[in-house]
Amino acid sequence: MPKLFYAVTATIGDAALRDEYVGWLTGGHIEAVIAGGAESARLVVLDGDGPARVETQYVFPSRDVFEAYQAGPAVPLREDGVRRFGGRGVVFERRIGEVAAEHE
Repeated sequence: MPKLFYAVTATIGDAALRDEYVGWLTGGHIEAVIAGGAESARLVVLDGDGPARVETQYVFPSRDVFEAYQAGPAVPLREDGVRRFGGRGVVFERRIGEVAAEHE
């Protein structure tokens, strides 16, 4: 059963809000996703002109584990994110895919 890649990209127009968002992620959110089933995580502040883009990448051991995460632990985590950043100009994009190969 292949591993599953899950990424959330936040587009944020304000540097102070970007820093607040990164602080929220590193202050417990990422650890909560790992506790909910992800086996690894990576936080990337993407290069580019214009609004800041912050991408959080997770790998889950299987689609089944990811779906259990989505149905359970993800619910309050997303609610917390919406409560903190919804209506403040943060736009979220999510991507999901099977991991075809990994190299370290």
